[in-house]
Amino acid sequence: MKLIFAAVAALTLSAALSGCVVTPAGYAVVTEAPPAVQVETFGVAPSPGYFWIAGSYNWVGGRYVWERGHWQAPRPGYRWRAHVWRREGRGWREEGGRWERM
Repeated sequence: MKLIFAAVAALTLSAALSGCVVTPAGYAVVTEAPPAVQVETFGVAPSPGYFWIAGSYNWVGGRYVWERGHWQAPRPGYRWRAHVWRREGRGWREEGGRWERM
């Protein structure tokens, strides 16, 4: 019985991790190329100085999930680094958008 449980657990874990390897600093490396970026439309900023942060695909639960863009107030002394997917070896590495000190 323990052997069957261990085999089922191993298969479940293998299926959950297929296509993705999690690396340090919260980055994901995925063997499947990300889909083309979706075209978003947006209106006028809600307040002067706000800027649009474009939507992006994130790797969630073993698949790509689109997260819509949004308006963001600026942060004095910081700049926004956009979310990107970079080719790395035989896969794609996700770098989430973030604020960086200038």
